[in-house]
Parts: sequence; C-alpha cells; structure tokens
Amino acid sequence: MSLAQIGVTGLAVMGRNLARNFARNGFTVAVHNRSPQKMTSLLAEHGDEGDFIGCESLEDFVAALERPRKIVIMVQAGPATDAVIDALVPLLDQGDIVVDAGNAHFPDTRRREAALREIGLHFVGSGVSGGEEGALLGPSIMPGGPAESYKTLGPILEKISAKVDGVPCCTHVGPDGAGHFVKMVHNGIEYADMQLIGEAYQLLREGLDLTPAEIGDIFDEWNKGDLESFLIEITAEVLKQVDARTGKPLVDVIVDEAGQKGTGRWTVQSALDLGVPVTGIAEATFARAISSQIAQREAARDVLSASTSEWHINNRDGFIEDVRLALYASKVVAYAQGFDQIQAASEEYGWNVDRGAMARIWRGGCIIRARFLNRITEAYERDADLASLLVDPYFANEVSDGVAAWRRVVSMAALTGVPTPAFSSSLAYYDALRAERLPAALIQGQRDFFGAHTYKRTDVEGTFHTLWSEDRSEVEA
Repeated sequence: MSLAQIGVTGLAVMGRNLARNFARNGFTVAVHNRSPQKMTSLLAEHGDEGDFIGCESLEDFVAALERPRKIVIMVQAGPATDAVIDALVPLLDQGDIVVDAGNAHFPDTRRREAALREIGLHFVGSGVSGGEEGALLGPSIMPGGPAESYKTLGPILEKISAKVDGVPCCTHVGPDGAGHFVKMVHNGIEYADMQLIGEAYQLLREGLDLTPAEIGDIFDEWNKGDLESFLIEITAEVLKQVDARTGKPLVDVIVDEAGQKGTGRWTVQSALDLGVPVTGIAEATFARAISSQIAQREAARDVLSASTSEWHINNRDGFIEDVRLALYASKVVAYAQGFDQIQAASEEYGWNVDRGAMARIWRGGCIIRARFLNRITEAYERDADLASLLVDPYFANEVSDGVAAWRRVVSMAALTGVPTPAFSSSLAYYDALRAERLPAALIQGQRDFFGAHTYKRTDVEGTFHTLWSEDRSEVEA
C-alpha cells in the first residue's frame, strides 16, 4: 500500500474540508478521528474526490504516513490539542512535523513548539482562515514554526491555498508562535471590520429610514469600489435575506447579541501587553460584550435620558457618501493598528515577520480579503519599515480625503444618540497621531505629584522630579 503524503486527525467540518482539499489537489491523505464514524462517513461521501487512507487507530494513522510524517491536527484549541499531541509524540520519529491548524492561543503554540523541538520534532502552529468554504476551496494559510519544516510542508500548503494573480495565499510567517499570532491579529481586524460595517448599517437605517434590503443595495454598490471585500459582499446578502417564517428581513428577527470565540479578546490582551493601541479592535470587542449585557441594557433603556437631536439630512446621497468615506477611513485605521501589533510582537519575540507578505496572503481565501490589501502590500514594498500604514503616501491621501465626512458622521451619530464606538475611537486615534501635543504631559505631571514617577522636559535632556510636598523645586532624578 502506498503511503500518504499528509495526514489529518480531527474530522469535524474544518478538518474534513481540509482533508478533501488535500485530496482534490492530488495528495494521498491519511484521515483519522477519535470516533471512527466521522472517518468512515468522509470516505463514504467524498472518497471519490481523491486518494484517502482511512485509519481507525492513531497507530495505524501514523504508520500510513511517509517520512518525514506531516500531521495536521484539527481539534478544539486548548486541552484537546495537548491530548492529541501527547498521544502522537510516542509514535513519531525525529524530523516528523506536527501542524496545529486550529485557533490556538499563540503562547500555547510557543510552549508546544519548544517542547517538541527538544525531542527532535517540528511543531508548526498555522493559522487557517476562510471558514468551511475556504478550507475546502482554498484558504489563507499562515504557518509558523521552524523554517526547515516549511521546506517540506510549504509546497503542500501553498498548493491547497487560495491564489491571487497566481500567487499562493500562504507563506512562512516566522518561528514558534508567529503563525498563530498573525492569525489572532487577523481575527482582531475582522472584529473591527465587522463592527464598522454594523455601525455604517445602523447609521444608514436610522438616518435615512431605509429598509435592510435598500441598504443591501448600497453595500452592493460600495462593493464595486475601494471597499470591495468579502465582508461587504456578504453584508449585502444578509441584509437582503427575508425570513421564511415571518416574511420580515432576517436581520430584524436575529437577536442583537453578538458572540465571540476569544480571538478578539486575545488580540486586545496581547496589545495591552505590548503597549500597542488597537482602539478599533478593542472597541469592536467591547461592542460584542455590551451587546450580550442584556439585563443591563434592559435596565438602562427606561432610565437613561437621551437628550438627542432629530435627524436632519437634506442630501440623501451626500450622507451615504459620508458614511462610505467614514467606513473606509476607519477600516484603514483598524488595519494600521493590526499591522502595528504584528510589528511590535515581531520585535518582542524575534520573529522577523514581513508585514507586506502578510497583506499579500490575506488578499484571498480569508475572511478579511479585500481589494485594498493590494494597496497595503504595495505600501510595505515601498517601505518595509513603515512607521504606520496611515503615513504611507497613498493611505495618507485616501484618509485625508475622507476626514471631513468622518467628522460629520461621528458628530451626527453623537448628536442623535447612535452608538458608533469603532468609528469614534478610530477618529480619535487618527487625531491623536496627528496632534502636536497630547494631555499626556499633564498625566505625567499628575503621576509625578502622587507617586514621584518623574518626567522628562522638552528643553533639556534627563529625567526630573518636582518636590511637590516640599518647596516644589525641581531635582534631577
């Protein structure tokens, strides 16, 4: 019997579709699941799509693989992943490659990579984006781990990945946890992007009293321009969907309580650790949290006064264009903050991540795929050490063209009582970057007053402290 070139263990929907993708692309795939029924149903339903080797036991699964063995684990992140790794390790030989393609937290990936490296195994934490459809038809793949392992694994992953202009949406990201970190930030940007789209929808609905289907038509138009993206495309589809049970727009019968699986929260927590302001991502994460605070929202609805103004929109098309420009500018901020976080982590952990390459592999297959990722790729090709995406000449001009509209939209939202945390915080971040002076000087003075935390001066070098409780003279710290 010929041996398999790659194996997949964990055959829920994502694992099942990845295995089918490998087989469709000409690879012989060993497949295994803790409960054999999922393995046998995969072979029964899709065995004609390529060459599969079904394995009921983990021992048979490992034995079915050519060396160096390449094993993709697709199980729930956390203890379940550790359990599979612990069961596999005694069966493997030096040089074998274990790939965790789930949404693992990057510190777990760093721990696992170090542990397996010590016993001569390669551990690859790989982000995979694109959902069920992407896993089957071509996802964006973000593998980390040892560069040596990518020489063997890379050609296989590149072949099954999405392609844009013939270029695979897959590249080696960097050592140990780099791949899962980049996937985490990808998901954080996804949170921000979705929240911004939601805020744009709410503004159009309340400001113009449009139906969801009419707003869906607007999103269709936006998808023909700079905002062209997967998320804009599916937003139009969701808004036009009619609920079969009630005849109402589906969006009106869905409970306004957004769930999350943790990657947005991880992104914000990591940004705090790294000291990187990801305000758009943070506000999007908190917006999901507040949507779930049902008891608080119900209690507040009857007692918190609004003092809002009435909507006065004299130019329908002008308002729609203002919202579009505000959405685009806020979206640029979210991506800029995400790429800043990737750079900070790359420096902290010694990963040497190529930000331009990350933009390139996000152009297809993944959830945040969008036309303007081509522009981000070009920005980092012009300057690999770009201080911020917002200062790239192209994006600086693009955002500048929309600033007036952005301010009008945020102002109108505040006056009419429409919550726009992502729009508003993104504009505040933009203004903080461009401000000549920030109130941080006062904050530093306060810190020195109550805690002798010292401060620096604008006119001389050194660190200083004012003797606040004495004669208030200044001393060098």
